Amino acid sequence: MRSSPGFTQLGFPRPGKAQLGLMAVVFVVWLIFAIGLNWGGASTDLFEILVGNTSAILHGEVWRLFTAPFMHAPSGPGAVGHMLWAVLGIYFLGTRLEEAWGSARFLRFVLATAVLSYVLQMLAEVVLPASLGARLVGDAWFGLMPAVTAISIAWALTFRGETVRLMFVLPVTSGMLIVFIIVMALLRVAVADMQPEGLLAPFGGMLLGWLLGGGTPSPLRKAWLKLKLARLDNEARREGKRRRPRPNPGGLRVIPGGRTDDDDKGPDGRWLN
Repeated sequence: MRSSPGFTQLGFPRPGKAQLGLMAVVFVVWLIFAIGLNWGGASTDLFEILVGNTSAILHGEVWRLFTAPFMHAPSGPGAVGHMLWAVLGIYFLGTRLEEAWGSARFLRFVLATAVLSYVLQMLAEVVLPASLGARLVGDAWFGLMPAVTAISIAWALTFRGETVRLMFVLPVTSGMLIVFIIVMALLRVAVADMQPEGLLAPFGGMLLGWLLGGGTPSPLRKAWLKLKLARLDNEARREGKRRRPRPNPGGLRVIPGGRTDDDDKGPDGRWLN
């Protein structure tokens, strides 16, 4: 259900193609590992080599950056919720964005925010003291929740003043959603409630949700277009300064337009050929 001033729609949102594909990938990958590890006797080695690990990535295992967002906890307390919140976040908040942006931009947005959120977290872990980085990031990080955070911020900034009824029950305005996301991320850091994605990646998701999704065009694209326009203006001004009146060594001149009876005669009164 979603509503806005003067407009209320009941019923299940109709997801787009990109949403359906993302939700299917998240669920199927999770289910394969859940059944394989819990009931099939499969080794955890494959799961562990696909999740994020800052040290391993810096030593060349770059594929982890692209596989980690699609890995979700396959067992233990909260495993179902970890996968389910990612799927529901894509479903409830992504529908309007895909309608407004189109499937291609929505898919690019999700993949970019998922990967870049973890890149920003990695950079923070490298810069911070080792003891603090370990408490904020952890040895392994994975899951699509940073991208879901970015989706939430993008939805709130794109549809300002609107209300979404999460789970068909809880009415949340765009402003309330932003405050809720920020407060929850800060509280988790305050109590050191380590999440599978780490404690810093959600902040990266918030930043990227604004930069890449806070309008059409996005703030990042607006900044790029302004920079490009300023560069073109500077080039035009430099080109104008380089232009000089061309010399006229032959003393040729343009005769003013408009004809009279004497227009065909030269200064000496003779007819011009």
